[in-house]
Amino acid sequence: MTPKSMIPYGKQDINDDDINAVIDVLKSDFITQGPKVPEFEQAIAKQCQANFAIATNSATSALHIACLALGVSKGDTLWTSPISFVASSNCALYCGAKVDFVDIDIATGNLSASALRTKLEVAKKTNTLPKAIIVVHLAGNPCDMQQINALSEQYNFAVIEDASHAVGASYKNSMVGSCLYSDITIFSFHPVKIITSAEGGMALTNCPELENKMRLFRSHGITSDEAQMTEKSHGPWYYQQITLGFNYRMTELQAALGVSQSQRLTDFVEKRNELAKIYDRAFADTSIVCLTPNSDNYSAYHLYIVLLPTMSKALHKNVISSLRDKNICAHVHYIPIHLQPYYQKLGFKQGDFPFAEEYYQRAISLPLYPKLTLDEQGYIIDSVKAELTTLAQ
Repeated sequence: MTPKSMIPYGKQDINDDDINAVIDVLKSDFITQGPKVPEFEQAIAKQCQANFAIATNSATSALHIACLALGVSKGDTLWTSPISFVASSNCALYCGAKVDFVDIDIATGNLSASALRTKLEVAKKTNTLPKAIIVVHLAGNPCDMQQINALSEQYNFAVIEDASHAVGASYKNSMVGSCLYSDITIFSFHPVKIITSAEGGMALTNCPELENKMRLFRSHGITSDEAQMTEKSHGPWYYQQITLGFNYRMTELQAALGVSQSQRLTDFVEKRNELAKIYDRAFADTSIVCLTPNSDNYSAYHLYIVLLPTMSKALHKNVISSLRDKNICAHVHYIPIHLQPYYQKLGFKQGDFPFAEEYYQRAISLPLYPKLTLDEQGYIIDSVKAELTTLAQ
């Protein structure tokens, strides 16, 4: 039987503890720039085994200050995956840098380490090596960070992990966010992500210099630390703007929700993995391909993505439309960034990254979130299989 309301592809899980945490802040002396933001930073840094964490009002803001801290600027080029949300590349444009892309491994949807190696070999010969690379852990499944890290050391570029989907994930027994293979890792706490602070993001690093720079960029470039000032402090009220920054601060309300949610991070990720295994088993004998993590990875499963058999745009659209007609919010993550009109004006075109384009023709994100019921999931599975039967006729 068709559900009465749409089953979303993702959904926050808010309980009474979360609500009470926010209420407590509203009753407190601080609703911004109080103790909760540092508490949230410390909680995530501890869970991820990183030295520093800088909370922001969005992951987009965190990506921007990460690029700035690494010195990405006019004349530089940053590479990233074409299969991501546009924020993963826009952050370089904010800094005046150029953007290029590295094609994906269609089995994972992640940036291909082998394609990266080939592109770097060419770039070295033409003196066009990137200043930094942003790798995207699509759907919560970590990229091949060991290979990417080795390439970064060989070719001398910085690495940012866009782990907006991957808080709670691990790679080779190290937590995503530990920055073992990168300079900076970025998380998102948007409502459809693993944990939420309503809107919000965070940048993690093990480097004190990068931490200091990101904190300055987050809050107007202002400091009250006399050691960073150009002259002796005038008094306890005194501050100096020592660089050009932004107001990318997270509020106490957001941080309180984040702290409360972080206490259930492990449970959320375990539940997502349980639901993903049910999907895996259900589709094992079908013609669709499930994007599943390598054995070295523990995915956070922000999304559950399947690839339909190779098909036309029309058939891909028909399958998604049919599922939505059945109140299943099938979705696509993502439209290749290089095909967006803004990026086409920058010179990118159809055919530049063929695996990303094939992925887009075939990918469907199915509903996955902790409160998805087994009955709802069974209905989704049956509906997808019915679509496959129709396609085969």
